[in-house]
Amino acid sequence: MKPIDSRIVRERIAALRSKMKEQKIDAYLVVTDDFHASEYVCDYFKCREYISGFDGSAGTVVILQEEAGLWTDGRYFLQAEEELKGTGITLYRMMDEGVPELEDFLAEKLVGGATLGFDGRTVSSSLFRKLRKKLKDDVRIAMGLDLIGELWTGRPALPSQPVMELPLSYAGKSREEKLSEIRERMKEKDLDCTVIASLDDIAWLLNLRGGDVLYNPVFLSFLIVLPEEALLYGNRHSFDNEIISRLNNDGVRLLPYEDFYQALSDHTEGKRVLIDPARVTAAIIDQMPVSAEIVEESNLTLLPKAKKNPTEVENIKEAHRKDGVAVTRFLYWLKHHVGKEPLTEISVSKKLEEFRGEGEHYRGQSFAPIAGYGAHGAIIHYEATGDTDIPLAPENFLLLDTGGQYLEGTTDITRTIALGAVTEEQKKLYTAVLRGNLALGAAKFKYGCIGLNLDYLARSPLWEMGMDYNHGTGHGVGYYLNVHEGPQAFRFKLLGNAKEQTLEEGMVISNEPGIYLPGQFGIRIENLMVVKKLEKNEYGQFMGFDTLTLVPYEPDAIDVSMLTEREKELLNRYHQTVYDEIAPFLAPEEREWLSDVTKPL
Repeated sequence: MKPIDSRIVRERIAALRSKMKEQKIDAYLVVTDDFHASEYVCDYFKCREYISGFDGSAGTVVILQEEAGLWTDGRYFLQAEEELKGTGITLYRMMDEGVPELEDFLAEKLVGGATLGFDGRTVSSSLFRKLRKKLKDDVRIAMGLDLIGELWTGRPALPSQPVMELPLSYAGKSREEKLSEIRERMKEKDLDCTVIASLDDIAWLLNLRGGDVLYNPVFLSFLIVLPEEALLYGNRHSFDNEIISRLNNDGVRLLPYEDFYQALSDHTEGKRVLIDPARVTAAIIDQMPVSAEIVEESNLTLLPKAKKNPTEVENIKEAHRKDGVAVTRFLYWLKHHVGKEPLTEISVSKKLEEFRGEGEHYRGQSFAPIAGYGAHGAIIHYEATGDTDIPLAPENFLLLDTGGQYLEGTTDITRTIALGAVTEEQKKLYTAVLRGNLALGAAKFKYGCIGLNLDYLARSPLWEMGMDYNHGTGHGVGYYLNVHEGPQAFRFKLLGNAKEQTLEEGMVISNEPGIYLPGQFGIRIENLMVVKKLEKNEYGQFMGFDTLTLVPYEPDAIDVSMLTEREKELLNRYHQTVYDEIAPFLAPEEREWLSDVTKPL
C-alpha cells in the first residue's frame, strides 16, 4: 500500500468514530493480524495500516471518541513517530518506562458498562484473554465487528495464488510421514483432533507452498487433523487437479475456505481438541462447542518444523552459498559504482535483487528490503519509499538488511557497508557490534540452554560502552517459509509470559547485534546459524553453531586494535570460509576483490 496522507487518516478515523457511535462502541481495536494470527499479512488484512497510516509489521491501534493510540515495539519507534505525524494518533512505545500496556490503557478508559469492539477473526486468542482479564466485569466485548471493512471502499480481494508441492528432495520428509508423526503425538496425548490455523505450520506439514502473502510462501487455509483424515480448508482455485489427487491419496480432503468456522463446530463436538492459543484467533476459540474439551498447547508441528532435518540443513547451506555469491557480487558492484553514478536506497535494493535473481531456484525476497543510508540506517526496520528514497554518496554507512527465498531455504542477512571513509567513532561502534556477532557465533554451550542464556555474548561489547540496541538479537527462520519463525530466539529478558525454547539441533537462528544513533547512522551485522551437536562427555551434551551466511564483513570499518587474538582468529577463519565457498563462482575481478577483503588480519 502507498503511504497515506495524515489528512486522509484523520478523515478515516472520523468516519470510523461515526460507525462506532451508531453501534454504541466506545473503543475499537485494530490489530495487524489476519484470520491466522500471522505476522505478515496480505493487503486484504491491512486494516491497521488503512486506519493509521503506519505500515510496520507490528502494531495495534485503539480508537476512542476523543483519542487514539498506536502500540508498537522498539524496531518501529522512529518510523511510527514519522508516519503518525498529524494523524491525531499517539505513539505508545511498548516496554518503555511509564508506557501503559494496551490492556491496562483500555481498562482505565472503559468504565461504566462501556463496549469494546473488534473483529474477533483477527484478534489473537492470547490478546483477547489479556483484555478479558484486565477489563472490568461490566465492560461488554463485541467481537463480531469488521467496521474497517464497512468503510474500506476498494478493499483488495482475498488472494488465491497457485499452490505448489515441495518435492521430497527439498522437504526431507513426505507429507504422509509428517502426518503420521503428528497422529502419533495426538495418540500419546489422547487427542481426537488438532486444529491448526497458522499458515506456515500448514504449509510445512503438507509440503505445500503458496503465494498469498508477500515474501512468505504460504496460502490461506485452515487444517483439522483427525485420526484417519485431515481436512484442509482453502481456495479451490489455488490447487490444480494433480495436487488435489495426491492430497486425497494421503488422506487430505480439500474443502472451501469459508466453510471452516461451521466445520469447526461439526468436527469438535464432544471431542478432545488441541489448539495453540498463541496461534489462533479469538473467533476460533469462541466458535468451539461447549462440549469440546480444549487442550491448550503449542502446535504439534512447532518443534518438528523448527528442528530442520538433515536434508533441509544441507539444502539450507546450499541456499546460503547461492545467496552469498549474489550478495558478494553486489558488494563488489556497489564499491565500484558509488560516487560514480546516481545511486539511491531503492536503486541499490533493486540491483541486489537482480543479482539474487540470477541464482538457480530463486523464488523472491523473504521480506521487504531494508536499505538505510546514513541517518535512515538508525531506523531499525526502515523501508524506503518514493518519498523517503535518498541518494548515496561515497561516505557514511549503508545498512542493508535483505533476504531471499530459494527452494533450498530462506536467507536473511544484514551488512553495514562503508561507502567511503568512516570516522573513528563509526569504526569503534562497528567493531563493538562485530565483536558481539563473533562471540555469539562461536558460542559453545551445554544442551538445555535457551537463547536468554546466550544473548549477553552479543550485547556485552556494547554494554561495556554503556550502549545497547532495542530489539532481540536473534529469531528463528523457516525452511523456504517465514523469515521469522519460532519458538527459538535470542533476547536478554523474558517477554510477558513467553516460554523460552531450548536450543535444539537443526534449529536455524539469526545473530544480529546492532547500534543505532538517531539522526546519524545505524550499524547491524546479521548472520544465520544452525544449531549443531558437539562432543558428549561426563559433563553432558555440548552444543554450538555453524554459521550459514557466507558474505564478508566490512574491513574498512574495523578497528583492529579493539580485537583480541581470539576475535582475530574467529574473523580470519570466517573470512577464509567465505572465500573458499564463494570464490569459485565469481568472475576474476570479483574474486580478486574478495581475496583482498578477506585477507587475514
